[in-house]
Amino acid sequence: MTLNSRRGRTAALALLAALGVLYPLLRRPILTWGATTEEAKSRLPGDELLEEADGVSTRAITIDAPAAAVWPWLAQMGPSPRGGAYTYDWIENLLSLDMHSVDRVLPEFQHPEVGDTIALGPNRMLIEQVEPEHVLAWRSENGNWTWTFVLAESDGSTRLISRNRYRLPTLAARIGMLPMEPGSLILERRMLRGIKKRAERLSRDADGVQSPS
Repeated sequence: MTLNSRRGRTAALALLAALGVLYPLLRRPILTWGATTEEAKSRLPGDELLEEADGVSTRAITIDAPAAAVWPWLAQMGPSPRGGAYTYDWIENLLSLDMHSVDRVLPEFQHPEVGDTIALGPNRMLIEQVEPEHVLAWRSENGNWTWTFVLAESDGSTRLISRNRYRLPTLAARIGMLPMEPGSLILERRMLRGIKKRAERLSRDADGVQSPS
C-alpha cells in the first residue's frame, strides 16, 4: 500500500468516524421537527399499535384555527380520488403514489372509519383509530409502520402532531432508513405547512360567512 493510499484510507475512516459521532446529533432535529421535547417524549394515541418500534418520528405544527377546520384535510388524505398529501406531488408521483393535493374539502371522504384502507404505493394502510377532530391512526398491512395524527385544540388554535413508528426487521432495512429520514422530513414539513395553510383559510372563510354584513 502506497503512502497516498494509506492517507486516503485514513481520511475515509476519519470521515466515517466523524459522521458516526455527528449523525445522532443531526438525527434528533430531523425526527422531531416542530415538536416540543415533551411532545417528542410523550406517549400518544396510536403508539400501542406498534409497541416495539425501531424508529420514531414526531413532528408538529401550530395552526391558527380550531380542530374542526383541520380535521377535514386529514380525513380526506390519500391518493386520487382522495385529497392527496399536501406535499410535493411531483416527488410523491415519482413513486407512483397518484397524489394530487386539493385545496377544497371533499364531502365524500369526510367520514373515515376503522377498517377503511388507503393504498400508498406498495403499502396498504388500514385505518385503526378514528376520533373526529382528535385522532386518526393508520397502520400498514404488514404491521411494520404506523402513522398517527393527533389534534390538540387550545384557545382557538390547534396543535397538529404527526407521529410515525416503524419496525426495521433486517439490517438492510435499518441502513436503508438512514437516507430516508431526512427525505421524510422534507415531505412531512411541506405536508404540515400545507394543512396549516388550508385549515387557516377554511377557518377564515367560515368566520367571514358567519360575520354580519
